[in-house]
Amino acid sequence: MGYCVAIVLAAGRGKRMGQAVPKQFLEIDGKPIIYYSLKQMEESFIDEIILVTGEDDVSYCQKEIVEKYGFRKVHHVIAGGKERYHSVYNGLKAAECCDYVFIHDGARPFINEEILKRNLEMVEKCDACVTGMPVKDTIKVSDENNFVAQTPHRNLLWQIQTPQTFRYDIVKNAYDSLFEVLSLGELKCEVTDDAMVVEQFGSQKVKLVEGDYRNIKLTTPEDMILAEAFLKNLQN
Repeated sequence: MGYCVAIVLAAGRGKRMGQAVPKQFLEIDGKPIIYYSLKQMEESFIDEIILVTGEDDVSYCQKEIVEKYGFRKVHHVIAGGKERYHSVYNGLKAAECCDYVFIHDGARPFINEEILKRNLEMVEKCDACVTGMPVKDTIKVSDENNFVAQTPHRNLLWQIQTPQTFRYDIVKNAYDSLFEVLSLGELKCEVTDDAMVVEQFGSQKVKLVEGDYRNIKLTTPEDMILAEAFLKNLQN
């Protein structure tokens, strides 16, 4: 097994949560949301954690998260950027000299060791993989007027989660290419996840690996209710 680095993203403001406090610092059972994913990484095979947060939150995270809870694997707390891909790129530049990178949303507190292990096994075989689960619902594709344009086969659709895991050189080279295009003002699409960067700016195919339906991203107040219920279930 190579040297594994986890980049945990906690730079978003979480506007849809409707709170003044960034969502990753909201509490579940007395601890901030970001605590739970960091704790899981800390207790796993991951060798090093890079925590990417807002520029104004670096000192807070170092003192009130990393030091308070004793996360020894968090080697760097760094500032992110305006968009998610800026934050990931900053994390990748801080993660040099590693073999594999696990990129995880800090607002997904229910990552578990089984998911991490499946990602490791798959990235060792395929060099690039993303966590996800088959969708449960029928999905419709709309046109610009909100009429149904297409109904794709449900058995081919996955709901993507994190971590998204890559051999370091593959994802770093893809992000380098992305930022070259950005510097020229030629980006023609919205970049929403890391696999998309590798798919568009690299030649590596990305494998899907099973996650967990509880591995949700906390985005709205309703998600917090679910999170409380999941946590109680895990503690019982």
